[in-house]
Amino acid sequence: MNGSTAEKKIFRYETHLHTAECSACASASGAEQARRYKELGYDGIIVTDHFFNGNTAITHFNSWEERVEKYMKGYENAKAEGEKLGLKVFFGLEYSYFGADLLVYGIGKEFLLENDNICDISFYQFADRVHKAGGILVHAHPFREADWYIHEIKLLPKWIDGVEVYNSGNSKEAFNDRAKWYAEQFGFVQTGGTDNHHLWVPADRISGIQTEKEINSIEDYIDIVRNGELEPIIPAAKAEE
Repeated sequence: MNGSTAEKKIFRYETHLHTAECSACASASGAEQARRYKELGYDGIIVTDHFFNGNTAITHFNSWEERVEKYMKGYENAKAEGEKLGLKVFFGLEYSYFGADLLVYGIGKEFLLENDNICDISFYQFADRVHKAGGILVHAHPFREADWYIHEIKLLPKWIDGVEVYNSGNSKEAFNDRAKWYAEQFGFVQTGGTDNHHLWVPADRISGIQTEKEINSIEDYIDIVRNGELEPIIPAAKAEE
């Protein structure tokens, strides 16, 4: 980015965050996450709960409309708290595809309600619909190795718009180093995210992105990704080598 922090305000945003309302592996509610990031001095957060094809907390025993309504709760609770505190809160989701986790930005409740078959179509059809709707996909932690839930590394350079080159949830820094190499090889925009599920994540492990552009909508974020007007936040404390 041009200029220095002394000359221009730098805005900080979390781009990868889960809530207990919607992600089965999370313990922090949307409102709790909003309060934490406000205390940390962040300007905004993007809630990216696990979608129905991932580790979701939403059951499959409801109508599609009811499932979507429940899925929005983590984001809606975070947004309501953010409005009280002066923290921007935006909607995203984390879509899983056999070893690849994609952070999806630019689609919302209306898109989900209108596409009630998206759990039945292929990833490639899903990605095409997202792009046609004006959204983007960022590959989250592409080189994470976790035998208990990631059984293979799958790269999808034709279908993504950016790479999360720093993820605080990675257990080894090598996973982040490989993600950066991947982004550089293909010329992808590089983002960062905490992959935050809990309030006990230390402050010096919180990541995200920083930018000179203030983000007032998810469309603003999409624009700065497409234009490369951001930098990943590299935490002070790193994972084990």
